Amino acid sequence: TQCVSGCVCPHNQVLDGKGGCIAPEDCPCVHNENFYSPGESIRVGCNNCTCRNRKWHCSEEPCLETCSVYGDGHYTTFDGKRFDFEGDCEYVLIQNYCGQQTMNQGTFRVITENIPCGTTGTTCSKSIKVFMGNYELILGDGHSDVIQRTPGGKMPFQIRSMGIYLVVDTDVGLILMWDKKTSIFIKLSPSFQGHVCGLCGNYDGNGNNDFTTRSQSVVGNVLEFANSWKVSSNCPNANRTKDPCTANPYRKAWAQKQCSIITSEVFAKCHSQVEPNEYYQACVDDACACDTGGDCECFCTAVAAYAQACNEMDICISWRTPTICPLFCDYYN
Repeated sequence: TQCVSGCVCPHNQVLDGKGGCIAPEDCPCVHNENFYSPGESIRVGCNNCTCRNRKWHCSEEPCLETCSVYGDGHYTTFDGKRFDFEGDCEYVLIQNYCGQQTMNQGTFRVITENIPCGTTGTTCSKSIKVFMGNYELILGDGHSDVIQRTPGGKMPFQIRSMGIYLVVDTDVGLILMWDKKTSIFIKLSPSFQGHVCGLCGNYDGNGNNDFTTRSQSVVGNVLEFANSWKVSSNCPNANRTKDPCTANPYRKAWAQKQCSIITSEVFAKCHSQVEPNEYYQACVDDACACDTGGDCECFCTAVAAYAQACNEMDICISWRTPTICPLFCDYYN
């Protein structure tokens, strides 16, 4: 009904913000600046939330959090801490033996091997190694290899394909999604909260202490934190590299134009759910940095990382076209 007496609603009704009056229980709920009517549901993480009486009522299923590594050294920890690190070595992404514990006390370890992917000092993940029990899984060169170090024992993981990703399901609550190039998404069961360490952080719900070194010291410097997780002490410590767009200014305009798809209307549905600017800047940096071939692949990987973050929020964006990072669907089907 329309409000009366200069937009004063009748008893037991409230303004709806559009010049009308509604019952209080008919008011919408708000999530990320979007309004939802009573009875509407959204998905937050792995839980469903329904709007009732102006409040969200959500299921309380424990969710697997995600650590991501993509492109030219872009990391997001389980607790949402984002940082860039470009080191040319092998580094521990995640393990569940930390501090004074020995390797034999843990059940898994995931390592990334980084190599240079441009002339400006940027590095990309070349391969991923997963250690579980007496098995080692190596993801690299577009395929997977399994090594059994000692006889006996059931293989603790299963490998399957899902679209462009190779997915590794393990028996301990660890899932890996690898794009067969430079992106890896690691999902971990809540049972490991606060019991892991590495470049993916400690998974305790607090991103402020994610820069915990191998010696269990919390530091504020990315280089000090990341260098502490080198697998081999023979590798030199990584130093901060120069801005790739400053080093390759002729690529900057092209990079900005290509990467603007992230902040464009194409991804508009996702902007309120996943902040796009950091992904856009990472895309520009990668597109500038990949100056030894594969520049389009670096651009596509960066956009795909944002699309995957949107997908984690149950927002599926159809952004690929025959001219922008096309996929050969018949092949993948």
